[in-house]
Amino acid sequence: MRLLVLTAAALCVAACDSGEVPSPTEQQTLRPPSPEVAADAVELSGDGLTAGSEAFYFAAGKTEVEAALSGVLGDATRMVENEECGAGPMQFTDYPGGLTVNFQNGSLVGWLHREPVDGDAAATGEVSVVGDVQLGTARAETEATDGFLMIDGSTLGDEFSLGDTIGGFFEQDGVSMLYAGTQCFFR
Repeated sequence: MRLLVLTAAALCVAACDSGEVPSPTEQQTLRPPSPEVAADAVELSGDGLTAGSEAFYFAAGKTEVEAALSGVLGDATRMVENEECGAGPMQFTDYPGGLTVNFQNGSLVGWLHREPVDGDAAATGEVSVVGDVQLGTARAETEATDGFLMIDGSTLGDEFSLGDTIGGFFEQDGVSMLYAGTQCFFR
């Protein structure tokens, strides 16, 4: 009898939908994995990322995302946690080449891609963002992109958005950083 009750409880828990992970049908309407992504490339989008042939939407598991990114970009260079983010405690994993992925409660919640700085390890793979705007894209070209909007009054610098899901910053007349999802910006 006890085994029957435990089995029934396990099935009930397994059947519950947390509402955080898109169903397979929703995933197909969000963004199917890009078939053009090479095995040695990472493609970032407003709803997650693709590492090689594996696509991960926001809410994907930390272990799986980190393993796929390490396979493409090399081992993580740093893992840190910040308990004081506005969105709550977050964990950050940095990869060679300027990519940081953000996690909360063991799930992918965002990414940030910045120009590499002195001391950063070189990535073994390529990182790009879906669309025409990439790191280094000229300000004038970025401003001409559909969906571009400056974020007036940003305390973080020359911040902009590209549609509803991707944001970024200008520095010295070019794009220096792009991001999507939950961030730990102090405004």
